[in-house]
Amino acid sequence: MELTFASYNIHKAVGLDRRRDPDRILAILNETGADVIALQEADRRFGRRESVLPLAAIESHTPYRAVHLGMRPDSIGWHGNALLVRRTIEVTEACAVPLPTLEPRGAIRADLVVEGRRLRVVGMHLDLSGLRRRQQVRSILSHVTDCENPVPSVLMGDFNEWARHGGCFHEIPRDWQVLAPGRSFPSRRPVAQLDRIVVSDEWRAIATGVHHSALAARGSDHLPVWARLVLPKI
Repeated sequence: MELTFASYNIHKAVGLDRRRDPDRILAILNETGADVIALQEADRRFGRRESVLPLAAIESHTPYRAVHLGMRPDSIGWHGNALLVRRTIEVTEACAVPLPTLEPRGAIRADLVVEGRRLRVVGMHLDLSGLRRRQQVRSILSHVTDCENPVPSVLMGDFNEWARHGGCFHEIPRDWQVLAPGRSFPSRRPVAQLDRIVVSDEWRAIATGVHHSALAARGSDHLPVWARLVLPKI
């Protein structure tokens, strides 16, 4: 089974031209061709925390649907984190992941079924503090491993980790793989690999990359990152 996973900090749909343009973000998501997408900064920060990507627009202009958490009526996620999956993918369970934090950060988890195989995905946006990031990674891994029935897992998002190695990645088990698709921030002239994808040992990565396009170059201060993964037959 081969799937493409992507992660994109959409900066509340505000591009480098300072315009909030949800349609532009949806077009960029379509460009990635991913099967599962983790979004960060997908909700407004204050008030009702409504999604910056209207559900009706996601359903009418993309092949995706938002994983429903039911946390807030106007939001598609939790603390700006959202997961989109192709409509052919079954979602069996979804929830917010409790994180130790002083900032409005968060993570969400969904269990999916694809071609009869069950897998687990976590989208996250971690803290600016290095110590807090390490605590958050430990909390996420504890949550994933404590779930009933261990399954192949993919963790992805904006880790806010400037170090290429070390930092919060010291918390990742040795049998997991930390993928660094490339420099994705800032989008105009990327210098940092803040956006990462981490996979459990069942997966084999066959390709990774940063999505570059004319739209992506101005749609957000981050570029989308992606990984094409293969899950061997049982």
